[in-house]
Amino acid sequence: MAYSKINQPKISDVIMEQLERMILEGSLQPGQKLPPERELAVQFEVSRPSLREAIQKLEAKGLLMRRQGGGTYVKEQLWQSLADPIVELMHQDPESQYDLLEFRHATEGMMAYFAALRGNDADMKSIKQSITEVEEAKDVAQQADAIVRFYRAVAEASHNVAMLHLVLSLTPVLHKNVAQNLELLNRREEASTRANGHRRALLAAIVRRDPEAAREASNEHLSYIEEVMLSVREEDSRLQRSLRRLKSGN
Repeated sequence: MAYSKINQPKISDVIMEQLERMILEGSLQPGQKLPPERELAVQFEVSRPSLREAIQKLEAKGLLMRRQGGGTYVKEQLWQSLADPIVELMHQDPESQYDLLEFRHATEGMMAYFAALRGNDADMKSIKQSITEVEEAKDVAQQADAIVRFYRAVAEASHNVAMLHLVLSLTPVLHKNVAQNLELLNRREEASTRANGHRRALLAAIVRRDPEAAREASNEHLSYIEEVMLSVREEDSRLQRSLRRLKSGN
């Protein structure tokens, strides 16, 4: 019987695959700086030439980039195709905001479901911390930042790399949508309190490992935002009609 030779993988390829896995699972995030080569080589227990070769291969793949005298970074625009000019058009079109809310219903509800199903203790701690940051935020910009971090924490807890990278790639879009929604909520005296209550209900469902309740809580929260958005814009429309009548003298 003839036996085939077993080829040992190159050390640099093993390192490359490990770094790719860390980028894919979100352990290394877009824009994050890698530790110095000396430190990484010690952590991986490999030689610096093998580590350097792995980094060069990841640079060639467009996953890493070197800054002259500044170290090696995970590339910022890993999902550049999802950040094209059409995104800016969405923010200028009020109807697109409803489309985005529908999209969030599907994706965030599913992320919440899997976060409750798969999240570990470290994930739960991260989600709780992000909720606290949302409630302690001083202004709309800070609150929008904290809410997006909350959604990212939920995505990480889902342990689904596609969901996680979808959130990472759409962070600018989500941030603008959340900020716009917060501006509308602030025009209703009780709206912010109710929205925080919805997020607390979502947190509670995830922590008690109840996937269906988590999905329902996510959908209830987004439905409320849509309800407020429609109500405020209807009021604005009536106000504009009244102003037009006043100007025309009718």
